[in-house]
This record gives sequence, structure tokens and C-alpha cells, in this order.
Amino acid sequence: MPHPYVLLSAAVSLDGYLDDTGPERLLLSSPADFDRVDEVRASVDAILIGAGTVRADNPRLLVNSPERRAARTAAGRPEYPLKVTVSGSGDLDPAARFWHTGGEKVLYTTDEGAERARALGLATDATDVTDATDVVPLGADLDWRRLLTHLHDVRGVRRLMVEGGGLIHTQLLTQGLADELQLVLAPLFVGDPEAPRLFGPGGYQSGRLRLLETRRIEDVVLMRYEPTAPGTGPLPVAADHHWLARACELAAQCPPSDTAFSVGAVVVAADGTELARGHSREGGDPVAHAEEAALAKTDPADPRLAGATVYSSLEPCARRASRPAPCARRILDAGVRRVVTAWREPDTFVAGADGSGVLAAGGAQVVVLPEHETRAKAPNRHLLH
Repeated sequence: MPHPYVLLSAAVSLDGYLDDTGPERLLLSSPADFDRVDEVRASVDAILIGAGTVRADNPRLLVNSPERRAARTAAGRPEYPLKVTVSGSGDLDPAARFWHTGGEKVLYTTDEGAERARALGLATDATDVTDATDVVPLGADLDWRRLLTHLHDVRGVRRLMVEGGGLIHTQLLTQGLADELQLVLAPLFVGDPEAPRLFGPGGYQSGRLRLLETRRIEDVVLMRYEPTAPGTGPLPVAADHHWLARACELAAQCPPSDTAFSVGAVVVAADGTELARGHSREGGDPVAHAEEAALAKTDPADPRLAGATVYSSLEPCARRASRPAPCARRILDAGVRRVVTAWREPDTFVAGADGSGVLAAGGAQVVVLPEHETRAKAPNRHLLH
């Protein structure tokens, strides 16, 4: 199901700590970086923190700049982003500033936690939006995918900023649900093994994340990263969306045709390394298919192909007249066993096209992400009636 774009935001010491163990919050960011964070808050639809952060820091979690709040309202948006917290137990102080500042609030919890939260008076339908809180039970256990789907579908959240704590960041990254990490490195050491760290142990993606930006902000450094490793099963991860979007960009670069679809494809290894890319009619070949063009650039003996994912803006073809082997067969012959696509092939040129069926029969897993279908169809509008 569709999820918001999830942006993790954190500041850490040089030795990787979020805070020390003193009674006051350790200020890691510089004044200019606090203003940057305020700007990011103003740009998103919701801000999320964990229950531990509510208890430890008692934050208000506001957009502080009057100009930024005014710009939000002028654009028809709420003055403040939706404030979100997560607690399995539902045991939170109803006097915390989180509940009594800013706009609407949502608490995601378990069924048992919802009963406790309501008994504490956290669930309110106050006419004053400052005190309005929605308590949403997610079942016997907290489920991040269900939470994100609810935020997207019910609350209309398209961009979600997550400000901690470390356990929340760890869970979202290890479950492949974080689209971006904005990390600020502060020039100091904590050195206390009892202090909280940004990330805990877990099954993180293999390989390297992609660096999107570095920026000096007074005496701290901002680094922006995005995950790159494909998923390994039927549930998509954030990187699957990134790579499929790249395939859709390639489709838009295809030479136009009235007799064939415009398609883009990318082959990505399990560690997030791009192995090859291609698009329809690449190199002036009028009958070249995207997956065919991409796979032709790989070494058939490359052992990484067995764990790779092929991203194609359109379902790989099952039958074709122009070449002996359709793309679904080429993918299987290359050893690839996972394909992510945005759009099932219509009957425009081939009746009963079913590349996904060919792939599944050959032992490959096919993941369809319909959120990207509109973009994949865009360069093919003239063919669709």
C-alpha cells in the first residue's frame, strides 16, 4: 500500500551519541541548524517521535517561525504539521507539552495501549484543535507498514519527518521503510556507554547508502543519504520505489514510437549497486526493449545477477515478434529472480500479455507498485485509448 515519503532526522556526536546522561538535553545542533530543522518541519505534512522522546525531552514539536507558519496557511495547509507519536503501552503523561501545543495529534498504539491511553484521557475530540488527539490502535502489536498506510490513506500525509528516538530510526531503517536520512554531525564527544545512540543492532541493508548532499552549517555538517538496497521479498522497501522511479525517468527518454511502448529498466545488485540500465529503442535500434538493452550491458557470468532485482516501468514482455526471446525469458536466463514493475502490459500490441506469469512460472518474484503507474504511462499516452 502507498506510504508517505519517510525522512529520518537526527543530530549525533562524533562518537555516535544522541545525548548524554545529564539532566538537561544535550544540544548538538547549532543555531543555524535548528533553523534548518524548523524549515524542514514547515515543509512536511507530519512529524513523528517515539514515546521515549516524549517522556525524556517533553518537546513541543512546533514550527517556530511565524513566517513559515503563515506560508503554510497561505498555501491552504494547517498552520502546524500533524504531530504523531508511537507507544505500545499507551502509557504517556497527559500533561506533556506534546498534547497541548501545535495542531492535531495522533497516537498510534496497540489495542491494549489504546485502552490505557483513553483511560488516561489522551483521546480527545476537543473543539480546540490544539488539544485534539486521535488514538489509533494497530492490533496486538505495533505494525509500521500499517501505521504508514493509515497516515497516507486516512490522514493524507505525503511527507513524514521522523525526529527519533534511536529505536524508531533503527526500526524504520531495518524494515526498509526510510526514504532518506538527514544526519547532522556535531563536533563533540560523549563517551558515555550509558548514553543513547542513534542506531542499535539490526538487519540493515548491505552495501553503501547513496550520498545526496553534504552541507556545512556553522560548526556542524549535514549529510543526506538514501538507501539503495532492493527488497528481498514481496513487500517493497523504500529503495524499490527509488529505483522504479529511475526506470520511469528512463522511459521518458525513449525515442517516440507509434508501434511500441516506451519503457525504462534498471538492474540492481542486492547491495544496491547499479549493474546496468537501458530504455526502449536505445542506440537507435528501433526494436530494442528496455530490459534487453540493460541486460546486454551486464556480464552473464556476474554472480551478482542471481541476487539482483530488475526494475522495469512496464511489465517485461512475454511474447514478441521482433526478437527470438522475450524480456521475461531473458531475465530468467540471466539468473535474476526478482522483478519490480509499475504497470501490467495492456493488450495494445499483444493480446493476453502476461510477462508476470512467465516470470512466476520460472521461479521469479514479481512486485507491482501501482503508485508509479501514472508516471510509467506518461510517455505512452498516445498509445492508450
